[in-house]
Amino acid sequence: MERSKKLSLEKQKIKILLFENIHPNAAQVFIQAGYSEIINFKEALDMNNPTHLAYLKTAHFIGIRSVSKFNKNVFLHAERLAALGCFCIGTNQVDLDMAASQGIPVFNAPYSNTRSVAELVLGELILLLRKIPEKNKLCHEGVWQKTAHHSFEVRGKVLGIIGYGHIGSQLGVLAEALGMQVIFYDIEPKLALGNAKFVPLDFLLKNADVISCHVPETSETEGLINQERLALMKKTAVLINASRGKVVDIEALTEALKSGFLLGAGIDVFPKEPGCLEEKFESSLKNIPNVLLTPHIGGSTQEAQENIGFEVAEKLVKYSDNGSTLSAVNFPEVSLPSKSKHTRLMHVHLNKPGVMTAINEVLFSRDLNIAGQYLQTSMNIGYVVIDIDTQLNLEEISLLKSALSKIPYTIKTRVLLSPGL
Repeated sequence: MERSKKLSLEKQKIKILLFENIHPNAAQVFIQAGYSEIINFKEALDMNNPTHLAYLKTAHFIGIRSVSKFNKNVFLHAERLAALGCFCIGTNQVDLDMAASQGIPVFNAPYSNTRSVAELVLGELILLLRKIPEKNKLCHEGVWQKTAHHSFEVRGKVLGIIGYGHIGSQLGVLAEALGMQVIFYDIEPKLALGNAKFVPLDFLLKNADVISCHVPETSETEGLINQERLALMKKTAVLINASRGKVVDIEALTEALKSGFLLGAGIDVFPKEPGCLEEKFESSLKNIPNVLLTPHIGGSTQEAQENIGFEVAEKLVKYSDNGSTLSAVNFPEVSLPSKSKHTRLMHVHLNKPGVMTAINEVLFSRDLNIAGQYLQTSMNIGYVVIDIDTQLNLEEISLLKSALSKIPYTIKTRVLLSPGL
């Protein structure tokens, strides 16, 4: 019996689809691991593009960045998808529950561009406190505005960080090295680094000279910086948002800046962003003096993209090769030893009573010797990996997989064949 697509697909036949100009080292990771069917698109996934749709239907592993949207419709078109890699920090662009319900783990790189974002914010706060954007524009227009009015050093100023995670805390360390006083607010208890101090949000807004947002996009953070909270800030304050586009009410910020209420702003993320170079960027913040607008490039450095490309591709390869789901954002995390001489069975199911009993009954009825069993569950999903020590031929393995697939609440089964089969 030949190898079946229902069993362990040969690496040369596994199709990998990458969107949004992912760093070339991601493809190199796949190639070095023995994968050769790799398709790269510079643009984001477009469900109206027939070529994209055709590749989507046959891809086993897909990589995206922040622009491509993976909703229910996309997952239903991706009929063979085994895992999805987000080559970025966030996963807001993915319907994680839908992915889990299809037995598809989603991986990302939550820390690889931390330094890049922190450095961008640090550079922007220096430029904004010195009113460089406005002075730069005037010089280009032939105006020589040599004045120290509303131009400040960063030393001694108060930096308020909203969201003290990996980026926020690293920004605080860098800012302290410049002589800034760091205060922060977070909804979770966080260990303060250096001399940073936790304060209530209103206190931070009223006392910070620079306010930088580093929070995820949730229902609680949407419109976090609104008209009322902008009104609490100092008239000489600077606001920077390099987190998520919906965190700041852009229209309220525009009004505050045009009325001269705030000193300046740096915005890297927007509620609606162009999906490609051809699409024009529109914002009410355009052409306002002392405003820095950047096209969602907080993590867009060569170093960050190299790190992200390597990290996410490695996670996808590991899942493909041995079934490990460690650090998956929507899936039970199972850390597995490298696949050895055993045949490895992987079973994804709804987290319901009786499923494991049914699995073990299937194995017991075939008198199979279990070399290892690894199980983790989340609220809705269960994931068990079983190494079989009993020697089975391909037909027996196919029948075993079929029996496991028929167990109630089964979502997906995979088999990795032992060498020699």
